[in-house]
This record gives sequence, structure tokens and C-alpha cells, in this order.
Amino acid sequence: MSVVATNVQGKTQAGASPALWSGRFAFIMAAVGSAVGLGNIWKFPYITGENGGGAFVLVYLACIAVIGLPIMMSEVMLGRRGGKSPIGAMAAAADGEGRSRGWAGIGIMATLAAFIILSFYSVIAGWTMPYIAEAFGGGFEGIAAEDSGALFGGLLASPGQLLLWHTVFMGLTVLVSAGGVRHGLERAVTWLMPALFVLLLILVGYAMTTGHFGAAVGFLFKPDFSSLTAESILVALGHAFFTLSLASGAMMAYGAYLKKDISIARTSVTVAVMDTGVALLAGLAIFPIVFAHGLEPGAGPGLIFVTLPVAFGQMPGGSFFATLFFVLLLFAAWTSSISMLESLVSYLNEKGVSRVKAAVGGGIAAWLVGITTVLSLNLWSDLTPLDMWAQFEGKTLFDIYDYLTANIMMPLGALLTALFVGWKMKPVHSAAELGRWHAVWFPVVRYLSPIAVLIVFYFNLS
Repeated sequence: MSVVATNVQGKTQAGASPALWSGRFAFIMAAVGSAVGLGNIWKFPYITGENGGGAFVLVYLACIAVIGLPIMMSEVMLGRRGGKSPIGAMAAAADGEGRSRGWAGIGIMATLAAFIILSFYSVIAGWTMPYIAEAFGGGFEGIAAEDSGALFGGLLASPGQLLLWHTVFMGLTVLVSAGGVRHGLERAVTWLMPALFVLLLILVGYAMTTGHFGAAVGFLFKPDFSSLTAESILVALGHAFFTLSLASGAMMAYGAYLKKDISIARTSVTVAVMDTGVALLAGLAIFPIVFAHGLEPGAGPGLIFVTLPVAFGQMPGGSFFATLFFVLLLFAAWTSSISMLESLVSYLNEKGVSRVKAAVGGGIAAWLVGITTVLSLNLWSDLTPLDMWAQFEGKTLFDIYDYLTANIMMPLGALLTALFVGWKMKPVHSAAELGRWHAVWFPVVRYLSPIAVLIVFYFNLS
């Protein structure tokens, strides 16, 4: 355990025990909150429908078993065993196994990836807030498609608006992080995540009245193995990897606050099931509305911010349900951003910086980097500084951040994690943490997981 730990008020006390989650429920809510984000609301339902429906879901669940769960269990185990930040936990793990401290680079890379992602994720998440205000004020009533497109385009073209909402969203993230484990993180996630599920269920209940619920069920769950291709399997591999917040330090950071008597394997399975459940419920909420209005289900972010407002504007009670929907998006983004900041905050806290100062300082730094994403969407949209390399040709600063984290840093971090726990860590040590689940976990994380991540890595870079 760390000799420098944080109490719930956010102060640092040498030799104190680290603050822990109150129980299994709190950790599950935090981990699910980290995993569930904007992508769950539109990407998973969309890629499921485009890649074989129920057949794709089966492949995806197999990929979760091969990549997602084993690596997630590994990260939680390393975090709990070290009782420190991702950087500190990996350094402690390397020392404990008699390995080079260079393995701490896994924690460094995860913390840096989370910081970069937070910087641009805050900008994107900020889009939800003016849409909440617009929906609540009845701004979508009778809105035409071109007006909806102009509304979204106007938001992206306005550095001032984007900066305002980026600032507000980052402030919300810092506010929770500064409160500490019990009074900040746990209190937020144990309220926000149940609220998110309630909002989803209300929207699904409404979707059942549209007359197109059966079409949505068929779109998401009807097995169509003829639609499965090699590319479909790669899509499933990639999404299984990213959906659980792997290699971003979140699970290690949260694992450090997990009590020793709580099963890592059982909680990890629960988190994976709930994460997938949120994505499927989102599809059942969105697609009946989409089909009822003849909209295109594969529109990606445009579906959320351009076409759905048109649909909400044409339905009875549309303003109410549109407000609920964008509040749902905000909650999903907020719980994810909290976990992204935690890797850096926990590291700074170990170094003697109070939690409040660490949260504020880390938030300000991410906010400053996020300004470059704000400008990339408008004034700097023609700035592509790395055109000399083919992989980065035509990419703005925002595109570069996304590519570096999603295609290089996170897959590499997951690969190195699997190699460390599978080949460098003594099996007796991992068995002590995982108990009877170790016999199943060990061969998978040692052989199958690295191969699967290598495949994702290769095709991401090709």
C-alpha cells in the first residue's frame, strides 16, 4: 500500500491508509461510469446493425472475453495490489516482481493518454449543454433538417461558444475529482449512473410507443451471419478493447481503491455486462425514433446532433424527451471524464500535492490543451502540422490527438499490460489476487489477449 495516501477530504497524510470505495456497488458504478461514454449512445448500436445484428453481438461478446475482461482484470489487479496511481502501481509491481522499473512506462503512457483524451473529450461533451438548453426551451419544435444542421454547424464554427461549454464541463469534472474518493468520486457515480439507467429506461419506454420498436429490435438483435466479414470481426475486436476504458489508467486508478475482499473477476464481468447493456438500451431508445421518421441510422455523431433533434421536434412531448436524452448524454460523458482525470490526480496526490490542488491543476492543464481542439474545429481547421508523415496527412490537431491515443498509445499500453501480467509477474502473485478465476484468466491473458491486441494494433496502423 502507498505510504502517501489521500483521505476523503482530499488532504495528503503520510502513512495513512488510502481511501477506499465503500463496497462493490460503488466500484461497479465508478467502473461502469468510466466505460460508458458518448460512444455507447450511438456507436455500438450503429456498428451492431451494420455488421450482422445479433451475430455481431455474439462476436463482440467473444472479443470481450478474449481482450476486454482479461486486460480489465489485469489493470484492476495491478491497481489494487499497488494501492497507488497507475504510475505508482506499475513501479511497485515491477519492484515486487524483480523487474525493470521501465515497466512503469505503462502507467505513464496510460496517464498521458487519459490526459490527452480528456482535453478533447471535454470539448465534445460540452456540445450536450447548449442542446439541453435548446431542447428545454422548445427550440426543436418543428425544426427542419437544414435548420438543425445550421444549428450544429453554428456551434462548431463559434470558438466562443465551444470554449464556454468546454470550460463549464471541465469545471464539473474538477469539482467531483477535488471531492476525494468517498465524498467526490463515489458520491457522483452512485447518483449519476442510476440516474443514467432511469433516463434510458424512460426513453426506451417512450420508444415502445412509436410503432417501430419491433424494427429496432430486429435491427439490433436479429442474427445475420451473412453480414459478418473479416472487417466486422476487427470492428468487434476494436470496440471490445475501447469500450471498457482499457489502457487509460482508469481501471488501475479505481482498482487502487478496491477492498481486498471484493472479487476482481466477478466485478469485472458485471461491469462488462452493464456497459454492453447500456449500449443496447441506447439502441432500443434511439432507433425506433429514427425508423419512425425515416432517418438514417448510420449517421454517427450527426445522428445525435442533427437528425435526432428533427425527430424530437416532430413528436408529441418532443421537448421533454429531447431534454432527457441530452441530459443522458451529459451524464455519460461526465462519469467518463471523471475517470480520465483520476489517473493524473492520484499520481500528483502521491507526490504530496493535495487532491484539490491536483484536480484543479490537472483540470486547468487539460483545459488549456483542449483550447487547441476548440480552434481545430473552426479557426485552425486548415492547420495540419504533421503532413510530412502519411499517417497524419490532412489531420488537424484534434485528429492527431485522437489518432495517437486510440491507434497507438492505448493498444500499446494494453499489449504491454498483458505481457507484464502474463510473462513477467509471478503466477502465485496474480493467483493471490484472482483466486479460483486465475486458472481461466492466466492462459487467456498470456496467449490470446496479446495476439488479439496485436491484430487490432496492426490494422489500426495500416
